[in-house]
Amino acid sequence: MIALVGGMFLSGHTTPRLGIDLAGGTSITLEAQNQPGKPNAINPTNMDTAVGIIERRVNGLGVSEAEVQTQGSKNIIVNIPKGTNSKQAQEQVGTTAQLYFRPVLTVQASGPEAPTPSGSATPKPGESAQGGEKEKDKPAGEEATGTEATPSASATTQGRAVTGALTKDDPTPGASDKPKASGTPPATPPADPATAKLQKEFAELDCTDPKQRTEAGKNAKATDTIVACGSNVPGSYEKYILGPAEVSGSDVDDAKGAIDQQTGEWIVSMEFTSAGAKKFQTITGRLSQQQPPMNQFAIVLDGEVVSAPSVRTALSKNAQISGNFTQQSAEDLGNILSYGALPLTFKEVSVTTVTAALGSEQLKGGLIAGAIGLALVVVYLVVYYRGLAFIALLSLLVSGVLTYTIMALLGPAIGFALNLPAVCGAIVAIGITADSFIVYFERVRDEIREGRTLRPAIERAWPRARRTILVSDFVSFLAAAVLFIVTVGKVQGFAFTLGLTTLLDVVVVFFFTKPLMTLMGRTKFFSRGGSWSGLDPKRLGAQPPLRRSRRVNAPTEPKEA
Repeated sequence: MIALVGGMFLSGHTTPRLGIDLAGGTSITLEAQNQPGKPNAINPTNMDTAVGIIERRVNGLGVSEAEVQTQGSKNIIVNIPKGTNSKQAQEQVGTTAQLYFRPVLTVQASGPEAPTPSGSATPKPGESAQGGEKEKDKPAGEEATGTEATPSASATTQGRAVTGALTKDDPTPGASDKPKASGTPPATPPADPATAKLQKEFAELDCTDPKQRTEAGKNAKATDTIVACGSNVPGSYEKYILGPAEVSGSDVDDAKGAIDQQTGEWIVSMEFTSAGAKKFQTITGRLSQQQPPMNQFAIVLDGEVVSAPSVRTALSKNAQISGNFTQQSAEDLGNILSYGALPLTFKEVSVTTVTAALGSEQLKGGLIAGAIGLALVVVYLVVYYRGLAFIALLSLLVSGVLTYTIMALLGPAIGFALNLPAVCGAIVAIGITADSFIVYFERVRDEIREGRTLRPAIERAWPRARRTILVSDFVSFLAAAVLFIVTVGKVQGFAFTLGLTTLLDVVVVFFFTKPLMTLMGRTKFFSRGGSWSGLDPKRLGAQPPLRRSRRVNAPTEPKEA
């Protein structure tokens, strides 16, 4: 108890984190809808993908404690605490954001000490725009392969490359279509304020800052040239200048993660619509003639670069992205590409707004209900158990302190929020905890009724009481665990609190109530069995101790000599 209380004060989190129904906020319920031509799109994988995307959008609004979780097989619940623009959140959580393929104009490692490339810098052959590292030293990247693919040697600056070959009907890009190779955006007149602003934004952008990372490229139009952030390697970030979008997510007909039968590696295969194939052929034909990094196209979701493969040859309707994929990353990227953004469309079922004032009233009402329940338990214990009530009240106090400190620490640790059902669970736990004390007290009183003195009665009563308490708490914990598993949302708060307090009940009874009872049994007040001790043998109707009668042998006559 001392360690937990000390840890609570050292961490600075001295109050439990409150849920939306107590602190105020907005709760949005979304129902998944099947998309045309995809009748089986509502499945656990797509629902989990949608939860991840929605959670990222909500966090992009500056919300650090939002809750996004599935409810049943078709619903997603989004709980946003107070202090957030609820209207803006409502507009973004359920919309199917645009997915764009944008050409990469400039890319650079992003960080506080990362150098900013000059506006006229052009990478040398064999070097990237990220600081001049030779391409031959780069790790093998990811490729996209088209039909009738002919691999070609190409460096990859972002860990992913695209290879492929023209189909028989694909026109070969002419030399006249070849743009000027450069590692930076095409030169524009210095007087152009838009370009100057873009270069300034790129120079000042630090993608290691979460706030800047989510704001970069946000709400940009398809025709805009933008700055954006991406992460090719976990823990490191790159910043980009990206040209106007030339292919959108709606141009992708299907995409999925799969295993390459030749290499055994995970890849992402893409198939475009007829209109999308023409657009994709045009952009890949042009990018394949460029030098790194301008031979890359960025896959941009909600303003963030999720992948930036380089192009080796022009591609048409089918393509593959291959490289350093795991099964999970390949399937995730396939879902993003296949569905444009959210893998499902959602219908807004309900929006509930809870004001902070209403939440404080609910919390006040819950605390009053808990106080009344605790008072009734105390009155019952004092009237019926008298002196034993002192032990029970101290045990309840210890249980309350442990519960409070653990709830306060679990807020920042696992995101636990104390909602109204959780408060109800804590109130119910008062009765469960008191029940354990009553079981032990009654076992001790039964031993006294049988004629034993207090100290032996305390020790003999414990084994039987211990079994009963463990069985009772196991049933309560099992019910809480089942309720937590099969339900979602606020009901889980009730189940979690009930399970937590049930475990603490075992800890308190074993490590506090039983030792305290042993110590109190050595005091005169309890050992004498006074009328106010709660252990008075007369009041309990104790039987006199059974005593064996001594058998006296009859005197024998002396034997004759």
